[in-house]
Amino acid sequence: MEKDQEVLLLIKNGDESGMKYMYDQYYRYLCHAVYKVLGDGNTVEDIVQEVYYEIWRKRETLDIQISLKAYLRRAAINKSLNHIRNQKMKFTDDEHIKDRFIDDDDSHEKLEVAELQDVINESVSNLPEKCRIVFSMSRFESMSYKEIAAELSISVKTVENQISKALKVVRLSLARYNKLNQDVR
Repeated sequence: MEKDQEVLLLIKNGDESGMKYMYDQYYRYLCHAVYKVLGDGNTVEDIVQEVYYEIWRKRETLDIQISLKAYLRRAAINKSLNHIRNQKMKFTDDEHIKDRFIDDDDSHEKLEVAELQDVINESVSNLPEKCRIVFSMSRFESMSYKEIAAELSISVKTVENQISKALKVVRLSLARYNKLNQDVR
């Protein structure tokens, strides 16, 4: 933690060596954490770079009370979840869609799975920040409740409560989705 404070002081004073140290120490770790959330290697580095950019941009007002590693992980996961929420599929040519799915026998199932994943992603992205972080660490990073509690400096009971809250929200979203689909059929 003492090294973290030294690094943060360097960054606050505009010394790029602090950023270099932070990059060297945590870049691969953050890429791995983001990849676990997104599962898409194409945007991982962009998101991690955004985290570093935001730290540099806000360096003068930066006030980090937890370990630098935990702070960076939280920032990277939040950016990842925001990316998922903001990502929209855009199709400009209806014929392209039609051609793409006609040849595939189980395309309807794939479409349903994609819709379900969108419902889950949206419900997770709409969770309160603390709840979203805890849930993401548990489900997307496969961390135990004890590990999450230690990483975020909260109790295991708080982790349990946040996971329970998140699961209720996700289940409710899925129930609404299922009811909507049944009404349409």
